Order: sequence, then structure tokens, then C-alpha cells
Amino acid sequence: MPEQPNTRRGRVEAMRKREQAKQRRRTSALVAVGTAVAIVIVFVIVGATTKSTPKAAATSPANASVVAALAAVPESVINTVGAGSGVTGPTSTSGAKLTSDGKPRVAYVGAEYCPYCAAERWALAQALSRFGTFSGLGTTTSSSTDVYPSTATLDFHGSTYTSPYLVFTPYEEEDGSAQPLDTVPADIAALHTTIGGGTYPFVDLGGTAYIKGASYDPALLKGLTQAQIAQALSDPSSPVAKAVIAVANRITAQLCTLTGNQPANVCSASGVTAAASATS
Repeated sequence: MPEQPNTRRGRVEAMRKREQAKQRRRTSALVAVGTAVAIVIVFVIVGATTKSTPKAAATSPANASVVAALAAVPESVINTVGAGSGVTGPTSTSGAKLTSDGKPRVAYVGAEYCPYCAAERWALAQALSRFGTFSGLGTTTSSSTDVYPSTATLDFHGSTYTSPYLVFTPYEEEDGSAQPLDTVPADIAALHTTIGGGTYPFVDLGGTAYIKGASYDPALLKGLTQAQIAQALSDPSSPVAKAVIAVANRITAQLCTLTGNQPANVCSASGVTAAASATS
């Protein structure tokens, strides 16, 4: 007859079984906790590494009045704004000269969804309009799901630029949905990576200076249309002009070092000469 639990041997056996049962329960609990932690970690990693897809905005040809206003900023406004404040400008670099067809070359790399590109295009296009003429400019807005959502801007994709002084080669590398758009050539892609750190926007000014990121606060354009921004550029008291024209003046000053201070009326403007000392 087997011994009962109330005997010494039975009590020892019962205790052993109870300990085994406890150990099984502890092991099961640890496995459950470990599984839950692993699931949480997976979600955290996925959340941290997954890039949300920007919401694309429609693109359309720029209204002629917007392009005209962009190019027709009065010299009095340029001089009044000067170097401005609270903005940045091109940073000098000692790289190889960037040229095309014997002219200094300005290269831009950006993306249609990018809010910082949305801001910088206004200043860059305004500065370049002092040296030449755009055709085929588009308009769009930055992504509605990014910071500074739906910022009204220009679009360089498909545009051309004609100037006796400069060559401008813009590349909108990604469209409004972060899908590939313009192919960036190897020489500019290398500069974008090594100097620009892959940042949007990136601008190389003839190999002598560069811009990466926005040179002023994109929030200044919040709620404005392209037409309202273009009109504000001719009002030196407007926050938009104080930022955009100040950056354009700094870009212009750098471009004048590439063109031998031509055209003279552009490079000798007091607002441009004041901005020259603000470039680093």
C-alpha cells in the first residue's frame, strides 16, 4: 500500500510536487512577461524606424502674376531690408569650383513634400531672378502631414532658367509622396552627401558656398497663398519680406563673387553690399 501524505515520506513527496508546480507557474509567468516585453520592443522599434508617408499636394504651373512679382521686387525694398536679422545665409566652403558651360553653376536638391524646401525656394528663386529668367516654374504646397503643414511654395521640377551670368540646375529628388522624381547626377549627389549631409534643401553656390536646411523660419509663411507671399515681398515692413529678401540678399552677395559683380546694378545695391558682410 502506498504511503499517505501524512506520513513523513508522503509529506516530503507532497512538498516536492508543490515546489515543482510553483516552479512551473513561475516559468510560465516569466515566459509570458518576456513575450510581452519582446512585443513592446518590436512595436517601439517599428515605430521609431518607420517613416510615415507624406501626404502629396497637387502641383500646377505658377501664375504669371506670381512669377512677375517674384522678379519685380523694387531695389528700395532690397536696400531697406539689407542683411536682415534672425536669418542665416550661405556658408563658405573651399571645394572645387562648380561650373557649367563656362559659367558658375548653382545646384539645388530638394523634395516637393519638404517644408524647409518650401521656404527656401522663395529666397533662392528671388535671388536668381536678379541674374536671369525662370520659365516653367510650378507651384505646390509642402506635405499636410509634416511640420509646417501645407506651406505654399514654388516648384522647380520641370522649370528652366536662362541667364548670361549663371547656370541653375535644380533637382526635386522626391515628389509630394516621397517617391523618386528628378535624378540627381553623381557630382551633385556627392556634394549633397558630403557637404549637405543629405539634408533637404541643399544648395551649392558655384562650389564656393552652400546652404543646407531653411535659412529662415517657415512658420512665417503659415496660412499664406503663393500670391500673398509674392505680393508681400514688395512690402519691406512685412515679416515675409524681412526674412525672404534678407536671405535673397545674402545669396545675391555670394553670387556676385562668382559673376565678377555683374550685373553691376544688382551687385552694387546697398542691401546686397550690406548682406555681403553677413555671409560666413
